[in-house]
Amino acid sequence: MIRFECDYAEGCHPAILEALTQSNFEQHPGYGEDAHCDRARQLIKEQLKAPEADVHFLVGGTQANATVICAALRPHQGAVAAVTGHINVHETGAIEALGHKVLPLPSDDGRISAEQVEEYCAAHYGDSTHEHMVQPGMVYISQPTENGTLYTLEQLRAMRRVCDKYGMMLYVDGARCGYGLASPANDVELSDLAALCDVFYIGGTKVGALFGEAVVITNENLKKDFRYFIKRQGGMLAKGRLLGVQFETLMDGGLYQNLGKHAVSLALEIRKTFEDCGVSMLYDSPTNQQFPILTRAEREAFSEKYAFSHWQNLEGDKAAVRFCTSWFTPEENVRLLMEDIRRICKR
Repeated sequence: MIRFECDYAEGCHPAILEALTQSNFEQHPGYGEDAHCDRARQLIKEQLKAPEADVHFLVGGTQANATVICAALRPHQGAVAAVTGHINVHETGAIEALGHKVLPLPSDDGRISAEQVEEYCAAHYGDSTHEHMVQPGMVYISQPTENGTLYTLEQLRAMRRVCDKYGMMLYVDGARCGYGLASPANDVELSDLAALCDVFYIGGTKVGALFGEAVVITNENLKKDFRYFIKRQGGMLAKGRLLGVQFETLMDGGLYQNLGKHAVSLALEIRKTFEDCGVSMLYDSPTNQQFPILTRAEREAFSEKYAFSHWQNLEGDKAAVRFCTSWFTPEENVRLLMEDIRRICKR
């Protein structure tokens, strides 16, 4: 079986495994206070052009989201997100379990607009009973989104303006940040995220690491006591150097960016082949996730050789599925898939 159902099916990049092995018998302080974490933080801040930022390493995306949102919001506040946002549909109520409501907005492609947030906030504060409702305290977005789409720099700037108007934090989930940075459609750099967001994270789990996310905080009010929240949420890894070594490797010499480029270039080849065969896409994704709309017969034919994700049932026997490339996806596997697309999708 050739697997295209996710971007974290493999272990990690060989350079990370080698670095972990080489550092295996080194003795370091625990809890992320070691030399590897320090160097990884410095490398990240250099790429962000944000020397005053705080960088913390956590194990996974749900852990990062829950810790950040719990630390950022007061008890009466919630996080505004797309209805398809990860915190709304893929985290088993982790945010709500910590006492904060997710405030979902409708979305056709995984994105929400500054205009939607403006309208939501205006309606909230325009209601005479707003003190009886959950207050919007944060805007949560993903870059790329769950559907592979990207926010433009101007869209992020507009979102920042709305957040400033209503006193909200802007938080970007960067689980697939490396694939967004590598997209030919992208105009948002890491330095832009640092300039526009109160907090965001650079994802490692899906982009070449064994595990790990780098949470970046630029808002001074959020920096204070953040490590207390990490500990309280069970996120303070005793052998924190394991995270530091991985991000030290990813961020040194452009490895992170190169891994993203590999996945995106292959995904766009897959997309083009589907489209050349007359297959429509559910979303206009310029990243490593592609969502072709297939008939039942086509899905059954592909499933004989390939693993992919069912995404959404559509009219008749059609459904959107997801083919997802990763930092490791062999080019030969993509060539085989492209040959089968031309064979199966005869329209």
